[in-house]
Amino acid sequence: MKSKLKNDLAELIDHNVISSEVANRINNYYETKRSNQSNPLFTIFGILGSALVGLGIILILAHNWDDFSRTIKTVFAFLPLIIGQLLSSYSILKNKSQAWKESSGTFLFFAIGASIALVSQVYNIPGDLSSYLLTWIVLGLPLIYVLNSKAVAIFVIGFSTYYACEYGYSFGYGNKSPWLYFVLLIGTIPFYFNELKKSPKANSTAILNWLYALSLIIVLGAFIQNNWALGFVMYAMLFGVFYNLGQLEIFNSQQLRRNSYVVLGSFGSVVLLMILSFNVIWEEIQYEIIVFNSQEMWVSIVLIFIALALLVYSQIPKGKFKFNVFQYVFIIFLIVFALGSESAKLGTISTNIMILIFGVFAVKLGADTFRFSILNYGLLIIATAIVCRFFDTDMSFVLRGLLFVVVGLGFFLANYIMLKKQKAIKHQTLN
Repeated sequence: MKSKLKNDLAELIDHNVISSEVANRINNYYETKRSNQSNPLFTIFGILGSALVGLGIILILAHNWDDFSRTIKTVFAFLPLIIGQLLSSYSILKNKSQAWKESSGTFLFFAIGASIALVSQVYNIPGDLSSYLLTWIVLGLPLIYVLNSKAVAIFVIGFSTYYACEYGYSFGYGNKSPWLYFVLLIGTIPFYFNELKKSPKANSTAILNWLYALSLIIVLGAFIQNNWALGFVMYAMLFGVFYNLGQLEIFNSQQLRRNSYVVLGSFGSVVLLMILSFNVIWEEIQYEIIVFNSQEMWVSIVLIFIALALLVYSQIPKGKFKFNVFQYVFIIFLIVFALGSESAKLGTISTNIMILIFGVFAVKLGADTFRFSILNYGLLIIATAIVCRFFDTDMSFVLRGLLFVVVGLGFFLANYIMLKKQKAIKHQTLN
């Protein structure tokens, strides 16, 4: 970066674009900015080093654990916790760099978990894995704000997801809903909002964007109890929330790879519709008794209102109405689900029509904005829908082969035409 900047400045001076004085000012500005920032590699290796040191200490103690007396075991149980607190206190009091704070926070977070486990083992304190994880997360959560640590925030979200899965996905041992998961997640939200406000385009903020979205997708299934059919509605509403959240200015102004909400909202909706494009699924839903006064229904209603609120709010700053079919997918899905609950054939047909509409819209959006990724995404939606129909329709192999050829030619021609159009516009602009 440093050498590239110098080369660019030298080139601008040679072509009389800027003076040497302006070049020095630009160089000094970036030098000052760079000196005020902590080295991201040092921060990453500091976090990894702290985690490895903590795990190494635990392994060493575990190897000789049976040879120690109860008193020595207790001392060793609290020793990592004390060391972590001392390192964290030193980082705060001496106002050390962010790398120091991230490293000490990571070490202390794992020290908390190790101390809880060791004390429980020494004094035979009963408990299951979910209660252990919950205690660990609750004690570690304040470190996010005390040390302003992104690493601890990532660990808290990750372990909260693990807790919710351990508690909620009981695998035949009774259905339990991990409502405390939302309390833990809400505990990290103020820090997340501050990061969005302070550094929305930072890599660490992008990681948090993806973590929150993936965590909610993974955990939502734990709230499905007896009405499995309403699980489709729950996920459709969640993806509607995601896509409309991603349309807010703070996310929409970023690169697509950082906007996890738009990516997962769109992709999740398409995958859900692909599953429901098979007639056999609608036949099962048709014979399922929908209980309206159920947990699944109430969760769906809450998600519907959130999605509607985000849809309205995302349209306010634009002034001029701009239609995006993906923003309304959750509303259309409710109509399709109501039809499919009464008639499996209607549900199958309307779902496939929805998929076709979304594919065509994505192709048009990609062509209008000259974005090959969106164009090919739309073509991929249509191609996948065609492939899915091979499994539940009686087609000859010749017809299937011809369809593949047509789809392949469609990919090639669409990209070729848009590339030619893009070059023509660039040529006109230059002239």
